[in-house]
Amino acid sequence: GQYHYKYESGTEGDTFLIGFAARKAEFALYLHGAGYEDTAPKRDALLKKLGKHKIGKGCLYVKKLADVDQAVLAEIAQLGFDRISRDVKSKAK
Repeated sequence: GQYHYKYESGTEGDTFLIGFAARKAEFALYLHGAGYEDTAPKRDALLKKLGKHKIGKGCLYVKKLADVDQAVLAEIAQLGFDRISRDVKSKAK
């Protein structure tokens, strides 16, 4: 899915809820909603259980899927998806 965002600065656009890119050195997962302040405690707890990964500002990087717990990865993705979905629904009202 996708959603429309607008920052306080006035910058706005459309982007995906969850993105995936298979890069040469690693997989990149774009989990926008998992970066919200209110999701941080649960996200951080899940990241501790995930396995070998790197985290960027809005991305999660994994070299091999075998290096991570895929059930935990799915929980992190669901956390971000649910958070953005709530945001979109509240703005639609």
